[in-house]
Amino acid sequence: MSPALAKPPGTVNVQVLALNDFHGNLLPPSGSSGRVGTINAGGVEYLATHINNLRALNPNTVVVSAGDMVGASPLLSALFHDEPTIEAFNLIGLDFNTVGNHEFDEGWDELVRLQEGGCHPVDGCLDGDSFEGAEFQFLAANVTRKDNGKTIFPAYKMRAFAGAKIAFIGMTLEGTPSIVTPSGIAALDFHDEADTVNALIPELKKKGIETIVVLIHEGGTPSSFNYNGCVGVSGPIVDIVQRLDDEVDVVISGHTHQPYNCTIDNKLVTSAFSFGRLVTKIDLTIDRATGEVVSMSADNRIVTRDVPKDNLLTELIAKYQAIAAPLENRVIGSITATITRTNNAAGESALGDVIADAQLYATTDPSNGGAVIAFMNPGGIRADLTYASSPAGEGDGFVTYGESFTVQPFGNNLVTLTLTGAQIDTLLEQQFVGCGQPVGGQKVLQVSNGFTYSWSLSAPACNKVDPASIMLNGVQINPAGSYRVTVNSFLADGGDNFSVLVQGADRLGGAVDTDALEAYFTAFSPVAPGPQNRITVLP
Repeated sequence: MSPALAKPPGTVNVQVLALNDFHGNLLPPSGSSGRVGTINAGGVEYLATHINNLRALNPNTVVVSAGDMVGASPLLSALFHDEPTIEAFNLIGLDFNTVGNHEFDEGWDELVRLQEGGCHPVDGCLDGDSFEGAEFQFLAANVTRKDNGKTIFPAYKMRAFAGAKIAFIGMTLEGTPSIVTPSGIAALDFHDEADTVNALIPELKKKGIETIVVLIHEGGTPSSFNYNGCVGVSGPIVDIVQRLDDEVDVVISGHTHQPYNCTIDNKLVTSAFSFGRLVTKIDLTIDRATGEVVSMSADNRIVTRDVPKDNLLTELIAKYQAIAAPLENRVIGSITATITRTNNAAGESALGDVIADAQLYATTDPSNGGAVIAFMNPGGIRADLTYASSPAGEGDGFVTYGESFTVQPFGNNLVTLTLTGAQIDTLLEQQFVGCGQPVGGQKVLQVSNGFTYSWSLSAPACNKVDPASIMLNGVQINPAGSYRVTVNSFLADGGDNFSVLVQGADRLGGAVDTDALEAYFTAFSPVAPGPQNRITVLP
C-alpha cells in the first residue's frame, strides 16, 4: 500500500446506543412495566431526550434496536398499525432495527409497508395524511424468501467513522414461525442465527470490516435482577454467542424482556430491558490502521422521567391521542374487582378464564361455529384489567375499549374448528416441555367454563394429562368423539407449537377477539374474576 493510501494512525471512538422490545410504548408504561427497580422509566418523549443527550457526547453515534419495536403495542400505536411508533423513531434518528418476531404480527407484507410507506391496504391512512415509512433500515440476515432465497431486508449495513468501518448484522430468532401466525410468514424461511452470522464473516472481511456488531432478537434470562449485571444468564443467547465467529465483537440482544450487561466468549452481550426503560450506551475504541476494536464497554442507562420532554415527540403523541380518544375512552362494560393474568399453580389465570368464556360465548351459536370449548394462549394476554379508573376518568370498575385492547392487542380473529377427543388430549400434552414446548417454554392454555382436566408435575413428557380427567360439563371426553373448539387465528395456524390445531376440520372464521370480549362485557357486566378452578395440578 502506498503512503498516500495508508490508513491514518490512531484510534476513533464510536458510541452505539441500543434498545430492544419497545412494543409501541409511546406513553410512559404504567405499573411495574414502567419502572426499573423503584425508578419510574420510559415514555418516548423522555427516551428521545436521553438519546439526544447521549448523542451530544460523541458525534460518532449509531442508534439501533434489537427488534420488537412494534407489535403487541398499546392502543395509541396499534390502532394505527404502529405507524406512530415508526414516525417516533424517525424523529429520534434511529439507524437500524433488526426484525423481531412481533414485527411479523400482521404478516410479511405489512412489515414491508412499514419500511417503504403507503396507506394500510384495508384501513387506509387513519390519521388523515400519507405514511412515508421508516427512515431507518430494517435488517433480517436470517430471513429469506422461499421463492428466490433472498433476504427480505438487508443482512447488514455498514457505517464508517474516520476510516473505521463497523458492520451491523441484524437477525430475528430462528423459532419465529412457531410464535407468530404462520400464514403471515408462510413464504419465508428462518435460519440458524449463529450459522447465518458466521457465513457473512468472509464477505465482511473482504470489504475491510473488522468491527462487527450483531443485533439479534433472541436473548437470555439472568438468575437475579441487576440491570447492569450478568448473574447466571442462561437461555438461547448463550449458545448462540458461544458459536459465533471470534470476529464478532458485540451482540445486542432482546426478546426475553430482561436487562443484562455481559461478557460471553470475549464478546460484549447486552439487553436493554423492554418498553424503552433503558438505553444501552456502548463505547468502542477502534484502531484506525487495523480496523480492530482495542477496547469496549457497555452501560445500561435508565430512561428517567426527570428530563425535559422532547417537543417533537410531544406533538406527535398529541396528534394521535386526539384521533384515538373517542374510541379508546368508550366504556364497554364493568368488573367487580381487578381481574389479573397472574397464573395459579396449575397455570390458570382469572383473566384467562374470562377471555376463554368470552370466546366461547361468541361462537356457541351454531351459526357462529357451535363451539363447546374455547382455548386461549396465555402469551396473548398482555395486561390486567384493573378496577381503579384509568386516566380517561371513566370511573372505578368500568372498562374502556382502550383497556380491553391493551389486554389483547394482536387483533386475532376467532376460528372454530372440529377436533376429536384424542386431538384435544394431544393439544393439552403440547402445552408442556418435551411434547411441544421448548425447555422453559411451558404454555398452559386458558380454558372456558365447563371444561376441566388435571395434569401432573412429575409425569413424563406427553403423559402429563390424565385422559380420564378431561371432562366437558362433567362428562369424560370421548377420544373418538368430535368437538367444536374455538381458538384465535394465531393458535389455529399452529402458533406456540400447538401443531395439532392445524389438523382441525371444518374451520369457520369469527369475530375479532377484542370484539368478542366487548360483546361479553355488554351481555354480562359487571364481570367477576374467573374462578381459576378448571385446571388442577397434581404432584
